[in-house]
Amino acid sequence: MAPFPEERMRRLRRAPWLRDLVRETTLSPADLVWPLFAVHGQGVRQEIPQMPGQHHLSVDALVKEAVEAQALGIRAVILFGIPAAKDPLGTEAWADDGIVQRAVRLLRREAPDLGVMTDVCLCEYTDHGHCGKVVDGEVDNDATLELLGRVALSHARAGADLVAPSDMMDGRVRFLREALDRHDFQQVGILAYSAKHASSFYGPFREAAHSSPRFGDRRTYQMDAGNRREAMRELALDAGEGADILMVKPALPCLDILREARDRFEHPLAAYQVSGEYALIRAAAERGWVDGDAMMLESLTAIRRAGADFVLTYFARDAARSLARR
Repeated sequence: MAPFPEERMRRLRRAPWLRDLVRETTLSPADLVWPLFAVHGQGVRQEIPQMPGQHHLSVDALVKEAVEAQALGIRAVILFGIPAAKDPLGTEAWADDGIVQRAVRLLRREAPDLGVMTDVCLCEYTDHGHCGKVVDGEVDNDATLELLGRVALSHARAGADLVAPSDMMDGRVRFLREALDRHDFQQVGILAYSAKHASSFYGPFREAAHSSPRFGDRRTYQMDAGNRREAMRELALDAGEGADILMVKPALPCLDILREARDRFEHPLAAYQVSGEYALIRAAAERGWVDGDAMMLESLTAIRRAGADFVLTYFARDAARSLARR
């Protein structure tokens, strides 16, 4: 590099059009996936106290909001369901008339060009709040795979484009891939929650989804937040088992893992800007402590810069609106 004054880095910062022209990392609504919470009922749009601006939505209201988001340039949503009743196995998770299955079918009919992803897990549906089948006080990994397979197949039958296992059971990506292929759903992709850490940043989501564990915690299956090499092993295993897309979760606390994953893997890479990340920015903005709009976009850009091809974020609609104003 030439020394100063020949090399002047500010030359390309002097005007907005120049900064836009040389920007290395871009952010658009098409880079964002909006998580939505489906509940039973009609005409329900109830704000989630821990996540201001996000709502529990009945299927009719959910489809309306998804169509509005699509008009802003958002190309996909991911669905989470709040069941009518819970039981030890979480049976509504794979019921043909379950809340997610109903939402998928109506989205397919009313918004056929919108990408529909579905969370595949049991924690919202079980009365104990864990992500799998509990046997003798512990989550049984292999027994859970069969239940997850039922969930994924029910979502595929309803019309999901991608199923997203978030349970962190060993071997679940291969099990789901084989189950989907065996039932002629070869076209349904798997977005694997691969490096999913046991994080305090999930707190608002657990309140929103009524999915906090009734006993113990999830540290026996979700990753220790201090382990970077283990994250790479998890990503490699899911890639080898047939995942179409790999995910790192949470996003901002794991930018180092996201960056290394981008350098190591050729797979498309997603990151989940989780509920705690969203809530912290919203709470500070509501108190006037920060410029919430600017911080939202900066945080999403940082996640993209670290290597994410797309970001699952509760800010998706707000970000799309903000980007349209620029």
